[in-house]
Amino acid sequence: MCCIALFTLLCAKSYAQDNFRIMFYNVENLFDTKHDSLKNDYDFLPGGFMNWNNWKYWEKQRNIGRVITAVGEMQSPALVGLCEIENDSVIFDLTKRSPIRAQGYEFIMTNSPDIRGIDVALLYQRHQFRLIEKNEYELVRSDKNARPTRNLLHAVGQVISGDTLDVFVCHWPSRYGGLLISEGGRLDAAQLLRNKADSLFTIRQNANIIIMGDFNDHPNDKSLFKVLKARSLNYHRSKNELYNMFLHQIKERDFGTLKYQGQWGVLDQFIISGNLLMEQGDLRIKNNKAHIFKAEFLTEKDEKYGGIRPYRTNLGPRYIGGFSDHFPIYMDLIIDMK
Repeated sequence: MCCIALFTLLCAKSYAQDNFRIMFYNVENLFDTKHDSLKNDYDFLPGGFMNWNNWKYWEKQRNIGRVITAVGEMQSPALVGLCEIENDSVIFDLTKRSPIRAQGYEFIMTNSPDIRGIDVALLYQRHQFRLIEKNEYELVRSDKNARPTRNLLHAVGQVISGDTLDVFVCHWPSRYGGLLISEGGRLDAAQLLRNKADSLFTIRQNANIIIMGDFNDHPNDKSLFKVLKARSLNYHRSKNELYNMFLHQIKERDFGTLKYQGQWGVLDQFIISGNLLMEQGDLRIKNNKAHIFKAEFLTEKDEKYGGIRPYRTNLGPRYIGGFSDHFPIYMDLIIDMK
């Protein structure tokens, strides 16, 4: 009750908030050491292929907390989307038992049919984002023989201005088995997400949509550009269209969130509704820009291909002790009270 009263009081005052930071991070297999029934998590059990244990698990938790704090620049991002999460127990440990417990995060997450048991989650701070509704949507595959994958998470919330924000967190089917063989799953995921966005454009006069995730496709791939229809920021702007915050940058040198065989790729992305790009809007993306967080402590030297690469936790069964094979991404939302 106190939190709701404080939120209402702040909404009633003239207020401009420019530190509403939104972050997404593929944390690279945040698994605990306990078996989830009906899930294939055996690699991450003690004595399994990954030689996982409690010390490595809690070191992983500390590392993720360190990254979240660093992205917040010693504050706390208002929203944190995460993927490659095993279950709600590991998110409870992250938000309530790790060093970021003092930052006051609540969370929601999916309960997906993914064979390995990995899910997506959204951490949020109640004084900045009042959760109204949580939905998750299972992906029905065109290929009936395809293995189950992660559900799509949808959070509806109210920010301090009283405006509604629709947030989607995604982890689309992987490229395992080859790009063309696996593409159908991502096309299905793109169509599902496009349908949900179109529904919001229909029911909301000014839809404020933020989509974040690891799409396992690049911004100019068919799933994102042709099916989801996420345009470049250089494209004509309309409030009822979707825009990819990184599409216009993909040809920049060494631009990417992960590195595979010496090549940078942008699989982790923000996609937003055009309403958040309008200069006169009460909600708008600061400087119309999203960022890849490449702090030095998240990198290591790439001995084989040159330059740097993400400092990951594991390389096959070998424990490296780093953070993730992906870099986090973030952007800032300016919220005006007029």
